[in-house]
Amino acid sequence: MPGPTRIAVLGADGRMGRALVRAVVAAGSDAAVLSAASERPGHAALGKDAGVQAGTGALGVELAGALPAKGAADVWIDFTLPSATEGVTAAAVAAGAALVIGTTGLGAEARAAIDRAATKVPVVYAANYSVGINVLLALVAQAARALGPSYDLEIVEAHHRAKQDAPSGTALMLAESLAGATGRQLASDARYARHGNVGARTASEIGIQAIRGGDVVGDHTVFFLGQGDRLEFTHRASTRDTFAIGAVRAALWVAGRQPGLSDMRDVLGLAR
Repeated sequence: MPGPTRIAVLGADGRMGRALVRAVVAAGSDAAVLSAASERPGHAALGKDAGVQAGTGALGVELAGALPAKGAADVWIDFTLPSATEGVTAAAVAAGAALVIGTTGLGAEARAAIDRAATKVPVVYAANYSVGINVLLALVAQAARALGPSYDLEIVEAHHRAKQDAPSGTALMLAESLAGATGRQLASDARYARHGNVGARTASEIGIQAIRGGDVVGDHTVFFLGQGDRLEFTHRASTRDTFAIGAVRAALWVAGRQPGLSDMRDVLGLAR
């Protein structure tokens, strides 16, 4: 029988990296094992045990200042920085490792790098790995189709004060799900952060608003606003561990697959 999936966590001493290490351990040694952990060169924790840093106890895996070597892991999980994405994808292809990428705020070049990598190795890329959020994506699409064009569509998201991109990648995923379900084009129909005399709302708009402050991990609400009633679908994340658990689930799913680009809805087998 095949052994556990060997997982490498990049940026393993950041808040998300530590959550990922904990999620690998929580998956159980029969399913997954942390085989490599990396941090940026010069990081203060280099050489320390990744498990001790994450609070799981010693795992015998030291934080390295370089990306994993070829053969060190079956899957790399990367939630680091957009500026690192091109280098990470190229290195993973060279190492023959599958990729799970959760970095948000990616530009066109980084997205193109993911697409190139997916022609060589299996890749899962999603802006949000919460199982709940990905179920919400399917639910709001179903609701939009059922309710029809008489309901106005709005999205409000809230995140902690340190988040640098807005709107969140998850809000954009929700907007894309609504647009796809209703035959709209997000490029022309999205309306961001209204201010001033913007005129009356058009029927085709998908409003997207961002709130920043405090330590909010991530809240997203989709509003269906009709004449006489409204529906609100809300997801609230209370800990980064929910994203880490989903990312490890994606890593277990993608290991050993053929090259190609997938997202979390593929991992969960959800309809679009």
